[in-house]
Amino acid sequence: MRTTTLTLATNDLITTYGNTAKNVINAYRVGNARAASYVEKTWSASVQKAGKRISGEVRRNALNAQKKLTGYYVQGVTFTTDGADAAVDKAVELAGKSLEQVAVNATRFEQTTGLSTLGTVANAAVPAVVAANKVAAKLEAKSSDLAIRLAGSKVKAKAAGAKRVVKKAVRKAAPRVRKAAAAMEAAVAV
Repeated sequence: MRTTTLTLATNDLITTYGNTAKNVINAYRVGNARAASYVEKTWSASVQKAGKRISGEVRRNALNAQKKLTGYYVQGVTFTTDGADAAVDKAVELAGKSLEQVAVNATRFEQTTGLSTLGTVANAAVPAVVAANKVAAKLEAKSSDLAIRLAGSKVKAKAAGAKRVVKKAVRKAAPRVRKAAAAMEAAVAV
């Protein structure tokens, strides 16, 4: 019986979609870090441009308020993306375990009944799963390209089935945003 071939092909498909989801999550994370950096930089420039029209105390308060808001925003994005990463990991893990159990049950059924119908269906389904996996691999590559473009740097390419880690770099960001981006990068690397 060749259900293991179908199982492996389906498991690769699940992993590929998991990697695609991780790439999209990383693109969201990096894009939001860059947006926060831009808003903080623009706000600071606007406050400084106001010059003597506003008092020094108002200027300090405006800059401090923006730093706090940016910090809360980046922290919220970090919590959201960390939760999404964990959810994708768990979904891929559970789908893989379920797939293995289905293969074991199919083998047990065929051995008990002496019928090879499930094996025949599995053999017929393998080409369709392989074709779907090719399409999913292209989607994964495009999502990886998106994450690379947003990060402004290259990612370490790994074989399908492994997690893809996007190296995030926020260019010329305010110190608080750079620190938050570095913390997000360290959390992703773990």
